[in-house]
Amino acid sequence: MSSKQKMTIIIAAALFFATAAGGYFLVKKKGPGFTKAGDKSQSQPQGKVLYTCPMHPFIVKDTPGACPICGMTLVKKIQESQQANAQEMKRIEQVSLSPTQMVIANVATVPARIMPLNKEINAVGVVQYDQARQAKVTAWVAGRLDKLYVNSVGAYVAKGKPVAEIYSPDLVAAQQEYLLALKSRDQLKDSPIQSIAQGGEGLVGSARQRLKLMGVKDEQIAHLAKAGEPNIRLAIYTPLSGVVVEKVAVEGQYVNVGDPLFNIADLSSVWVELEVYENDFSAIRMGQAVEITSQSYPGKTFRGQVSLIYPFLDPKTRTVKVRVQIPNPGLKLKPDMFVNALVKAPLGSAVTVPSSAVMDTGKRQTVWVEVKEGAFEPREVQVGARVGENVQILSGLKPGELVASSGGYLIDSEAQLKGGGHESMPGMKMDEPAKRPAAPGAAAPAAPPPPARKGGGVDMGDMKM
Repeated sequence: MSSKQKMTIIIAAALFFATAAGGYFLVKKKGPGFTKAGDKSQSQPQGKVLYTCPMHPFIVKDTPGACPICGMTLVKKIQESQQANAQEMKRIEQVSLSPTQMVIANVATVPARIMPLNKEINAVGVVQYDQARQAKVTAWVAGRLDKLYVNSVGAYVAKGKPVAEIYSPDLVAAQQEYLLALKSRDQLKDSPIQSIAQGGEGLVGSARQRLKLMGVKDEQIAHLAKAGEPNIRLAIYTPLSGVVVEKVAVEGQYVNVGDPLFNIADLSSVWVELEVYENDFSAIRMGQAVEITSQSYPGKTFRGQVSLIYPFLDPKTRTVKVRVQIPNPGLKLKPDMFVNALVKAPLGSAVTVPSSAVMDTGKRQTVWVEVKEGAFEPREVQVGARVGENVQILSGLKPGELVASSGGYLIDSEAQLKGGGHESMPGMKMDEPAKRPAAPGAAAPAAPPPPARKGGGVDMGDMKM
C-alpha cells in the first residue's frame, strides 16, 4: 500500500470519529426530547390505562379481561395523576340506560314543576271552656234559699229565667222603704215649696237604687210598685244561657252576700288548646284555619280559627300552646276531650318534585336528572319543606327538568359499577369497596370461588396491592 492510500484512510477515519463525537455532544445538549429526525415531542406522555375489578379493586391489569376472582368484566381505572376536564367529568358521571334497562329497573321520570305549597302542622289538643262564656250565679243579699229551680249539674238554664228564690229580711226592708218613698212622693208632689216636691223624687230614686244594688231587676221593681206590697221571696236569675257545670247551693241553705250558687258555661262555642312544637309554631298565624278531628266522631271535621298564640313556652314539653276558637253546634265537643288538629300554613309557590326522587346521603341531597333520552346525571339540590308526597326544592333544579321519580337507587348502582365520581352513600368512594363492620365473634365472609384455570389455581400475578 502506498503512502498516499494510507493518508486517505487516516483522514477518512478522523472525519468519521469527529462526526460521531459531534452528534453525541449535540444529543446530550438538546436533551431526551430530541429524536433522530431532529424533532421535539409536542405532547406530554399519556397516563397508562389500567383495568380493575369493581368488586375487587386490588385486582389491577394492563389489559382488559375478566377478574380472576369473581369473573366480572374489568373496567377502566382512572389514574390519580390523570386530570380530566369538566366535560370529561360530566360525561363520566352520566349514566346511560337502554329502554329495556329502564323498563326492568322501573325508572320513571317526572318534570319539576311550580305549585303552591302548604306546610301541614299536626298537633294534639284538649277541648276547654270558652272563658268568655262562663258566669257564676251569686247571692246579692244574705238570706235563705227557699226554692231551687235547678237541682243537678248538666241542666240547661236560659237567660231571663229564675234559677232560685231567696228570702232576705234586708231585701224585704228595702222593698218597704221603696213603697214608703212612693207614697211620700205622691203626698209631696203638690207642695208649693219646690224643694219639698223635689225631695220626694229624691227619696224614690235612692230607694230604687238600693233595690238594684241588691240584684232586683227593673221588671221586679215595676211589679213591686204596681202590687203595693213587698215580696217575701225574690227570684234570682242567671246572667247567661248555658249548662250548669257546678252546683253549690242547696235548698234551705243560708247564704251570705257574694256566695256562689251555680257555675254556668255556654258550650255553643269552645276553645281547643293545641300543643305545637317549637320548630313549627313560627308558621302559625292569627286567624289561620284549623281542622279538628276526634276519635269520638270518625269522619267528622270541625273547623275553627287561631285566636291566640300563647307568649310563653312549656320548658318540659318544649311546646307552645295555641288557642283555637271553634263553634260547637249540638254540643258535640265536650270539655277535656282529646282531639287532633291540622294547621295548613301557606308557603307560597315553589319548585317541587316527588319525595321519592330525592336521595338523601346524610351529607347532601341528590336527584338524577335526565339530560337526554336514557342519559342521567346526578344533581345536588337543597330541599325545603316536605308536603305530602312532594318536597320543596330551594336550589339546584329548574322548572321543567325531568328527574327520576323511581329507580333512582338502581341508577346510582349503575353509576358505581361504571366508576363515576358520584357519592351515593355517606363515606363511600367509588374506587373503594364499602366496608361493613363484622359482628363480634363472627368470621370474615369468604370470597366467592375463583374461576377455574387450565393449570389450576389463581394467577396471583394479576394482583397489585
